[in-house]
Amino acid sequence: MDEEPKESLWVRIKGRAGAGDIIAGVCYRPPDQGDRADEALYRQIGAASRSQALVLMGDFNHPDICWRDNTAEHKQSRKFLECVDDNFLLQVTEEPTRRGAMLDLILTNKEGLVGDVKLKGSLGCSAHEMVEFRILRAARRARSKLTTLDFRRADFGLFRDLLGRIPWDKALEGRGGPRQLANIQGSPPPSSGVMHPYKE
Repeated sequence: MDEEPKESLWVRIKGRAGAGDIIAGVCYRPPDQGDRADEALYRQIGAASRSQALVLMGDFNHPDICWRDNTAEHKQSRKFLECVDDNFLLQVTEEPTRRGAMLDLILTNKEGLVGDVKLKGSLGCSAHEMVEFRILRAARRARSKLTTLDFRRADFGLFRDLLGRIPWDKALEGRGGPRQLANIQGSPPPSSGVMHPYKE
């Protein structure tokens, strides 16, 4: 099988002034797709997820994924869950779309961007339910006053380097396990704004 997935389409929906663009993707992942094509798809998803707003929909053919528990039986499905988690994507389809399985998914990188998700019966002789939803542009304008760290842009190399410079034997000398954990949790490194830039 070829390395690049053939059944995906990506478009940029131009936003009105001040609203920003939305990247929309549609994918079909064949059930027998190989690991190399999956990895290529995950690279595409990773690149698209770095945009301000992403809506990705399609039939990903992972019937063994339990979205409530975020678990899967098969290795390929677990890799897909890793891709979703690594790219901070939310899966918003809540009902099975084919024979009790949730194959047809809607993924987004912004909470509140997708709403009014409904199953609308099958189209023609398809065994899949149609999934209807709305992209809620207004939700993107709301700004949170809560400051959060942006782990996508984190400098984990710097983080490891700074942790490596701490004389842990001396810093934790004479402290029991719970006190050590409290000591570590209670004092974030002073350079955390550099290692984990703040979201804007």
